[in-house]
Amino acid sequence: MRRLRRCKILATLGPASADKATISALHDAGADLFRINMSHADHDGMRERIAMIREIEKDSGRPIGILVDLQGPKLRIGVFHEGAVMLRKGDAFTLDADPTPGDAHRVNLPHPEILEALAPGHVVLIDDGKVRLHIVEATPTSARAIVDVAGRISNRKGVSLPNTEIPVSAMTPKDRSDLEAGLNAGVDWVAVSFVQRPEDVAEVKKIARGRALVMAKIEKPQAISRLAEIIELSDALMVARGDLGVEMPLEKVPGLQKRITRMTRRAGKPVVVATQMLESMIQSPVPTRAEVSDVATAVFEGADAVMLSAESAAGQYPVEAVTTMNRIAEEVETDSVYRAVISAQRADAPDPGGADAIAVAARDMAETLDLKAVCAWTASGSTAFRIARERPQPPILALTPNRDTARRLALVWGVHAIVTKDASDIDDMARRASKFSNREGFSQEGDRIIIVAGVPFGTPGATNMIRIGFCGAES
Repeated sequence: MRRLRRCKILATLGPASADKATISALHDAGADLFRINMSHADHDGMRERIAMIREIEKDSGRPIGILVDLQGPKLRIGVFHEGAVMLRKGDAFTLDADPTPGDAHRVNLPHPEILEALAPGHVVLIDDGKVRLHIVEATPTSARAIVDVAGRISNRKGVSLPNTEIPVSAMTPKDRSDLEAGLNAGVDWVAVSFVQRPEDVAEVKKIARGRALVMAKIEKPQAISRLAEIIELSDALMVARGDLGVEMPLEKVPGLQKRITRMTRRAGKPVVVATQMLESMIQSPVPTRAEVSDVATAVFEGADAVMLSAESAAGQYPVEAVTTMNRIAEEVETDSVYRAVISAQRADAPDPGGADAIAVAARDMAETLDLKAVCAWTASGSTAFRIARERPQPPILALTPNRDTARRLALVWGVHAIVTKDASDIDDMARRASKFSNREGFSQEGDRIIIVAGVPFGTPGATNMIRIGFCGAES
């Protein structure tokens, strides 16, 4: 099953896509990997979905990636005597450590770490920003605020803190349990929610120990100020525009999306654009024109993947949503402007080495000589990651002896991964690269391809060889 596009599609599973037939239909429609949101899944449900995906993978003969998205800390206010209150602009309202039910003047904030971190001038958003306060006085046990944006708030609504760095881990006890369960079940990627600092990513990577790659979700303003450090530690990034748009002015999000996409791509790591991409398709069989433009912008920008959330997890038209996203990406990538936009975004690697130089040379040679494919022999996936960073015009065929590597590469722009035994020597490497390129429909007899590998074979990260090969009749 060869995709006719380079940008990948990440589809979230949920009640609308809980059975094997629907998941298989999503894969056939264009989903390259699947997301399991641990905010809405228990361990048994997660394992059941993973088992179904692996069955579909076996049936289709194509590696399918699985991402487990950790819930992260959920910050909420306490409860009210009457269940809800109406706050008016200019009212004084206190958040405190008192666990008794609240009223129109105060409510419990059952997070001592937040109360200790709040300071005058800090903004507090309640219920996804529907109510906005600013702090005027703060002690370790209470914070007095003034209402800037009026509204009704009810029991246990969420709290967002755009100005406050909370001195707690992005990992809760539930996240630790979910992470271990996911790793034991064989997931390929782990997404870390509410990352504020690089240490949040390092904590998950320490637990994962290479059993899965780690994706940092950028949804907090605090993460933007340390973006370069977070990119360096992460294996991939997600532009989580939903929460980012709550804690930052909405008009800043498009620019941040471009900045994050370009910085992550420059580092040679995958980047996913997520949230509300085809939101209307939760209830409608067709998207709005603005949504089509939104998806197209992410594809033009060179994102490795675009993600569906509720559209495929809980919507009425999950398969139609994937089909629509697939059509948009295919159309964009055949547009005459697309290649010029992608090429104009190219930038040197932050710390280029020999392997990066090989990747650049492979791209240039492939495009100058109009070669049909760039074939990368890769054990860990690093060679394919480097070549994908260059966004070459020919497709990337990744040949790997490791099934886990092939599944992880399902997220990476332009990569079509094949699981095969490692090459025995250089001639075998060239012969089998030609064979797979023909078999997968990238080339025909007499075409030329470029082959990138590391010698000695099977040495992770040792990309040091480049060769042009002719495709023979064997397939």
